[in-house]
Amino acid sequence: MRKAVREPALWAGLGISAAVGLLFYVATAKSIESDSRERFGNLTRTAQFAINARIKNYTDVLRGGVSTFNTNPDFTRERFRHYVAGLDLDRHFPGIATINYGQHVAPSEMAQFLAEVKAQARPGDGYPDYQVNPPGPRSSYTPLVYIEPVERWPAKVGYDLESKPAVAKALAESRDTGAISTSGQPLDVLTGPNRMGLGMRLPIYRPGMPLETVAQRRAAYVGTLGMGFSVEKLVQGVLDELPMQGTRVIVADAGSGTTLFDSAASPNNPSPQRSFNDGHHFINQLPLDFNGRQWNAHFSIAKNGQYSGFDEWFPWLAAGAGFLVAALLYALYHALASSRMRAIHLAREMTRELRESQHELQLSHEHLRRLAAHADQIKEEERKRIAREIHDDLGQNLLALRIDAELLANRTSHSAPRLHERVAGTLLQIDTIIRSVRQIINDLRPNVLDLGLNAAVDWLVADFKRRTGIQCELLETHREFKLEDHYATAFFRILQESLHNITRHAKASYVRVDLRLTEDGVLAMTVADNGQGMRPGTRDKPQSFGLVGIEERIRILGGNFAIHSSPGLGTTIAVSVRIASPRVSQTVKPMEEIAATI
Repeated sequence: MRKAVREPALWAGLGISAAVGLLFYVATAKSIESDSRERFGNLTRTAQFAINARIKNYTDVLRGGVSTFNTNPDFTRERFRHYVAGLDLDRHFPGIATINYGQHVAPSEMAQFLAEVKAQARPGDGYPDYQVNPPGPRSSYTPLVYIEPVERWPAKVGYDLESKPAVAKALAESRDTGAISTSGQPLDVLTGPNRMGLGMRLPIYRPGMPLETVAQRRAAYVGTLGMGFSVEKLVQGVLDELPMQGTRVIVADAGSGTTLFDSAASPNNPSPQRSFNDGHHFINQLPLDFNGRQWNAHFSIAKNGQYSGFDEWFPWLAAGAGFLVAALLYALYHALASSRMRAIHLAREMTRELRESQHELQLSHEHLRRLAAHADQIKEEERKRIAREIHDDLGQNLLALRIDAELLANRTSHSAPRLHERVAGTLLQIDTIIRSVRQIINDLRPNVLDLGLNAAVDWLVADFKRRTGIQCELLETHREFKLEDHYATAFFRILQESLHNITRHAKASYVRVDLRLTEDGVLAMTVADNGQGMRPGTRDKPQSFGLVGIEERIRILGGNFAIHSSPGLGTTIAVSVRIASPRVSQTVKPMEEIAATI
């Protein structure tokens, strides 16, 4: 039987260990792939930045040449050759194949133009006999006058750039805008398998002439300075400087879709198939800015080309480690399973008993709270009953006794002076007893509560100021609201206890009482003083039931209680209760009526 139990546990342990090992393998492989993808992304962004920087350098060369023309209006073949030789293209700008200058010539100026160009010819300068080609009439001409290095491009000397409509259109736009012209047309002399050549040109204007409008730029237009460069050398030069072995780079024009460079192309396979997102390659496509014309650089590399030998074996090591650790943990778990289950059962029993005890304690607290509320209600009702009996019975008898004594005093004022004196003393004693009875009634339950909470609060605040001499400000909405008796009594007792505490402990000179009934039926009262405040721990003193009683009163009503106090900064007590259906009137009883009731 024990063997039958062990076999399923053993197979379960092997299955869990294998699953953990597989999880470790997948997680490690994903982590290595993510790191490799991030390295590849950083590398491609570096290549993107380097290619854009090279394009900018080529553009800066072109702008520098235009500036040279502007500062030397009488440019010659010899000066142009020295300028290009000073750039040392093969060393600093290996991608630039040629720099050339084409002059704008009107048909009427052609004869003079040819004579001026031929006058610059010198024996051995490498330039052939100058002729504009292809021949034929055109509205204007832009033949190449200077081209360097001329020994590589003698056939292009005199070539009219406007002989091709696309190039003529690009030159016209560049002349009218002053911007660099990039027609996007490949240069025949540089084009071949992976040898795409492109050109860009910049207009030259006569120095000192205004260039604000198109008409002004056309009037000042002299010619165009251009360059032809190899996209293959531009891009390959960047790739040779970066650790991108095995990376395939394809550069294509975003507008026409023409492939400008493919690092995998060869004379035997000029258009190899691209690497698609087959899951075995890292692929990243980034934009390149060719003077306002967008190129797309497509980078791809086989994933295993980014992995080192350790990267290939590390997932298996992680899988083995995960399998071994899971097996050991499962064996430990299996060994402690029975004792753990007993501990869990014991903990559950203890938790159940604890919860039952907590539930019983909560019920006991609830019963005690309800009992306290009931006792408090009985006490208030008994106070109310006793106060009314004293008022109705003893108060009326005292009033009748005083009336009789006063009649007797009036009748004996002249006939029996000594009796009149005794009766006057009796009247004073009766008045003293009446005041004592009134005070007892007010201590039990003030009759002013029958006029509403507003009137009771007004009376209590006035009585507090009269007895203590402390300035007390009452803020209320000046609306009388009728509440159920237990709400009004609770708030009255809370205010009474708060003012009593202020008198005994606060040493305050100012008290503010704020009584509000909000539109959504929340009755709120705040009592604040500027006294000495409460020290930490004061609320927890033994035999200190004032604040406890306030809190219990408000919680019985389902309200909120808060107290804020700091030594030297006074104390603020705030209570609030949502009233089910308060009745509100717009007037408050005058103090005369309140005083008469009291």
